[in-house]
Amino acid sequence: MAIATERFTALDIFRGMTICFMIIVNAPGSGATVWAPLDHAAWFGFTPTDLVFPSFLFAVGNALSFSKKKFETDAAFITKILKRTAIIFLLGYLMYWFPFFHRTADGWAFNPLSHTRIMGVLQRIALCYFFGALIVHYCSQKTAVLISVVLLLGYWLFLVMFGELGKEFTMLGNAGTKLDIAIMGNDHLYHDKGGPIAFDPEGLLSTLTGIVNVIGGFLAGAFIQRKGKTYETVAKLFIFGGLLIVSALFFGQFFPIAKKLWTSTFSLLTIGIDLAILGLLIFIIEIEKVKNGTNFFLILGRNSLAIYLLSELLLTVLQTIWVAPQLSFYDWINQVFYQRIFPGPLGTLVFAICYMMLCWAVAYVLDKKKIYIKI
Repeated sequence: MAIATERFTALDIFRGMTICFMIIVNAPGSGATVWAPLDHAAWFGFTPTDLVFPSFLFAVGNALSFSKKKFETDAAFITKILKRTAIIFLLGYLMYWFPFFHRTADGWAFNPLSHTRIMGVLQRIALCYFFGALIVHYCSQKTAVLISVVLLLGYWLFLVMFGELGKEFTMLGNAGTKLDIAIMGNDHLYHDKGGPIAFDPEGLLSTLTGIVNVIGGFLAGAFIQRKGKTYETVAKLFIFGGLLIVSALFFGQFFPIAKKLWTSTFSLLTIGIDLAILGLLIFIIEIEKVKNGTNFFLILGRNSLAIYLLSELLLTVLQTIWVAPQLSFYDWINQVFYQRIFPGPLGTLVFAICYMMLCWAVAYVLDKKKIYIKI
């Protein structure tokens, strides 16, 4: 029983940290240039914000490795993961459709399904969870590693072979965008700031490399179970992480690191960093027994997907409610309070932290009442 408790403590802290920063980077305020670390890399490159989403996929894989639930039949296993995949995907779809209406010059109009984004963050989590679960359930660890290599190299090869010549790694010239438009259509893709350019950073093709992040998390969890939470385990997590980071930086000369394309080098880099973070958490929490401050992240981690969903829906509500013509409550509170007291990028950071704390307060109430929403 003690082992299970330690395991869930470490996992929930990692997951809670991820949700904490997911909320912060998704609500950076307005009225000034976003504080640079809260913004994604424009295209090629890497910022702290770019680590957040792949870390959640890594945590999903980590959780798969520690699952002790046994299924009597393959049908029971398939039913379980299909149900969870469908629920998470549907919630993601509804989240982008929400609030189902939009303002017009004459009032309100219904958001048509014909222009609703199909893919997104929760949708990618659902698909990566589904395929990742299948792979780690039916394949050996060596086979899972081989599949990961095939996915990483295959994605790279697909972009080179089927992308627009000379523009294989550009927003509109890459093969992933062409595939998304061909399968889902222009109107079902992400349009930044409602503009005419359709490009989905959570598109179909780049989901392949996202699956590798789930497999990476699974292999890390399996390694920890096999070797135990020891100094050797921590050292090897740092070594493996370092090797992946160096590999990503080397191959990044040929296949650039880009979160929005979720390139193979991006996947390697983020898994490497997550291995190092996980090793550090094991050292601090499990070996050195440092517990101060960990409950903050535990509270978020215990209702991770539910709190993330709440943060996105509440953000949409704040941006939909107007306090004056063409002025949403979201923009108003930033103008009259955060940008006046903390002008510039600092104000966007302070708002993001305050918004995260609001969501944390909800998570705290749920945790206090022992309400854990499993999606």
